[in-house]
Amino acid sequence: MIVPEFWSEAKIRIVINGKQRTFKRFGWSDVSEQDAFENAKERVAEAAARAQAGEKVRTMDHKLAYNGAEGLPIREQIVSRHGDAVITRNSYGALCLNTPDTVFADVDVDEARSGWLYWLYLLPITAVGVYFSREFGTWWVLGVALLVGLFLSQVLAEVTARGLKAFRANPFDTARARIEKFAADNPGWLLRLYRTPKGFRVLVMHRTFEPTAEPAFEFLKALDSDPLYVTMCRNQKCFRARVSPKPWRVGMEHIRPRPGVWPINPERMPARHEWVRRYEEKSHRFASCRFEATLGSGHVDRKCDAVRSVHDKLCKAEQDLALA
Repeated sequence: MIVPEFWSEAKIRIVINGKQRTFKRFGWSDVSEQDAFENAKERVAEAAARAQAGEKVRTMDHKLAYNGAEGLPIREQIVSRHGDAVITRNSYGALCLNTPDTVFADVDVDEARSGWLYWLYLLPITAVGVYFSREFGTWWVLGVALLVGLFLSQVLAEVTARGLKAFRANPFDTARARIEKFAADNPGWLLRLYRTPKGFRVLVMHRTFEPTAEPAFEFLKALDSDPLYVTMCRNQKCFRARVSPKPWRVGMEHIRPRPGVWPINPERMPARHEWVRRYEEKSHRFASCRFEATLGSGHVDRKCDAVRSVHDKLCKAEQDLALA
């Protein structure tokens, strides 16, 4: 896991086949901005050399905070450090805990939604409106059909969704049962189970894992953790948990100024500081997850427990607060 303190950017212009091209690359360092700039110069020179040799090379790094797919470190503002765990502010403004060897698994629950049912009702009503508009030679019939359809489709979709929900297992119960089964099948493990706004979070407490160790990813897959999260963990060689609310769940917009990918221009920092101040003011009344149970009979690993302490404090996991 690499979460650099300093970032810089270098560019170089070269001529290839008679055409001038500009290449840009970011560099990073935990020492200084100058050291980051030297790293950027090395990377852009390497890219230019490959391009001149005839290789197809993109002109600049993709400015993504946590893509993990291009061999770049996590590009987020470091807020604090706790041993080798790092708290960063992500691209939409929430705080995230990043750790190289303490495993988190987020299990999102797929709740029944009425969106597709809405269209299932609206489209036939619209089609009927079009038919009778042609029959009567006036488009006001279609207008009436659309007005009625917009209202009636929403009502029918919600009623149908509630009816379908009665015939399917509670998705939260299903997800929790899957987690509890893993704990029962692996009694030597020790897991902490948390409820999140959209599902569950599991923290492994009995041992740490190398960030590329296959057992860690087998665990994530067994719990049906988000496949994108699993991919990012593997590529970034770290595990990660959001420890403050998503802004829109507390009545805030995404971080300002946009985009929120680090680093940003110094002249834009006052706007960022003001956004963070408002965000912290609104988010202190919410928890990011709530502790629910300990599963398994393994022994607590000291390092995992240190991460647990930071995580629970930042998430307000043991406070009776609304989840966000």
